Amino acid sequence: MDTQPVPFVPPAPKPRTTPPSTLEMMRIVYRNPLELWGEHTYNEPWISANGVGGHLIVANDPGLIRHVLIDNAKNYKMATVRQMILRPILRDGLLTAEGEVWKRSRKAMAPVFTPRHIFGFAEPMLRRTMQFVARYDEGGMTDVAHDMTLLTYDILAETLFSGEIAGEPGSFAQEIDRLFETMGRVDPLDLLRAPEWLPRLTRIRGRKTMAYFRKIVTDTVKMREERLKRDPDTAPQDFLTLLLRAEGPDGLTRAEVEDNIITFIGAGHETTARALGWTIYCLAEAPWEREKVEREIDAVLAREPDPTKWLDAMPFTRAAFEEALRLYPPAPSINREPIETETWNDLVLPKRAAVLVMPWVVHRHRKLWDMPDAFMPERFHPGNREKIDRFQYLPFGAGPRICIGASFAMQEAIIALAIMLSRFRFDVTAETKPWPVQKLTTQPQGGLPMQVTRRV
Repeated sequence: MDTQPVPFVPPAPKPRTTPPSTLEMMRIVYRNPLELWGEHTYNEPWISANGVGGHLIVANDPGLIRHVLIDNAKNYKMATVRQMILRPILRDGLLTAEGEVWKRSRKAMAPVFTPRHIFGFAEPMLRRTMQFVARYDEGGMTDVAHDMTLLTYDILAETLFSGEIAGEPGSFAQEIDRLFETMGRVDPLDLLRAPEWLPRLTRIRGRKTMAYFRKIVTDTVKMREERLKRDPDTAPQDFLTLLLRAEGPDGLTRAEVEDNIITFIGAGHETTARALGWTIYCLAEAPWEREKVEREIDAVLAREPDPTKWLDAMPFTRAAFEEALRLYPPAPSINREPIETETWNDLVLPKRAAVLVMPWVVHRHRKLWDMPDAFMPERFHPGNREKIDRFQYLPFGAGPRICIGASFAMQEAIIALAIMLSRFRFDVTAETKPWPVQKLTTQPQGGLPMQVTRRV
């Protein structure tokens, strides 16, 4: 008789059973905020408490999340702590801009992320992935986490910048890791809401890396401007050109153009890279799920050459990716702050409170999911996917500030998985011991060293 294998439970911090001291909490938040949360956080609809930096609310209830992110979004601004971390990196890029600056940027970028444009990116996504996987022909060990950073950088550079980003991809991947290791962490002074003029030692170490990225942006813009002047008829009509043409008195300032370029170069590919790495890892640890995905990919590729149709034609592959996004959301925390005090049901949300909508917690909440810590792609199979509340699954956020590149990322991920898994198999070894750590994105500490072999 066939028996269903026991679902794989991937690594994650166990919920705390005792609250940390103030000093311990600050250490945990600096080292890995995912290790901070207690058992009650994963069981209650919300937590409301006074913390080190003021009042803290953890919002888990889908109705409360909808209220904060959509129904009364006008009463919520980006949280002070989040802005202290991200603004030194991204300044007025789309992730950190607010008010009129954010509206201008969102409007300027919207044309690039229409379905028609995204379908147009499918062929370059496919081409770049096929070129990239040639490195696996000889088999052997590789760090999948590092590889996915390189692959998604290649795809981003080709699709949004037509291959015209200054700098070397190899050094870029190393500098991204260094950037998140330094400037991408919560500093203890941020928790205390100390004045911004007080230096954050964690970020001082990242200044050299930040200067590296700013130089890439300056050089990239200069290259494109020269090309637009020299030969405007053949210059690519891509994301970069669109941003430069949006510059002007009624559009974006030069600083906003550059901030948005660095947002997409620095963060636009990183989230997809992490999700792809975690997907490949989880499938390797659950070979019965991997077999379903491989069979589906083989069948679709045999009959359907058009990559724009793969997302809809590969529900099992998509489900595996969405389940990895649930377990390891690339953006594990969405932070807001009430502008004015308000009440939702019987919960008071005080002015200036830190309101945390944490996909990491919501996606593992005991009252929202069956076996929440297990890798079970069937949750997202057709017929099951429709039963999931819109506000209990938030890999791309929700509301006005939902990720503008969500459809881009989904198409990119399915194309990348289809090509990689149709040709190669990735297996864990004794060295594959990832540990999820929050540094802006949910990263595998220690990387994802895996054995690659060609599929027969």
